[in-house]
Amino acid sequence: MVYKEMRKKERQIDKEEIEGILKNAEYGILATVSEDNTPYAVPLSFVYDDGRIYFHCAKDTGHKLKNIENENQVCFTVVGKTEVLASKFSAKYESVVIFGRAKEAGRKKENILKKLLEKYCRQYLDKGVLYLERAAVRTAVYEIEIQHITGKARKN
Repeated sequence: MVYKEMRKKERQIDKEEIEGILKNAEYGILATVSEDNTPYAVPLSFVYDDGRIYFHCAKDTGHKLKNIENENQVCFTVVGKTEVLASKFSAKYESVVIFGRAKEAGRKKENILKKLLEKYCRQYLDKGVLYLERAAVRTAVYEIEIQHITGKARKN
């Protein structure tokens, strides 16, 4: 795949800023393609760990998994902090766009589920671990192996 260069290069952010956005953003949007080439994008919870994006879902079911089985090339977009600048007819923003391949995470599943708990349910970790023990059998964890990543921000 040929990746296009960013048009507004002055807004390009560095790897450290990109990683900060990925570690702190609440959700991302996963874009896949259906067997009939229909695009499908869905917001989801995720964790960024060890240079990869991880997300969980119901095991062996759903539109996104069917699409990934058909074509594992995906796009994942994260929007960090935003602020509308009404008087400037613009906005402050930070975002990351990732292209990569999605696949089941395999042996990393339990570790990633715990990281998701730590990110989203820190104050309920004890209950969360018990919940995972019951739900893990019905849950799959997927990873996106990043092939290309860009970050962009308007800071003022």
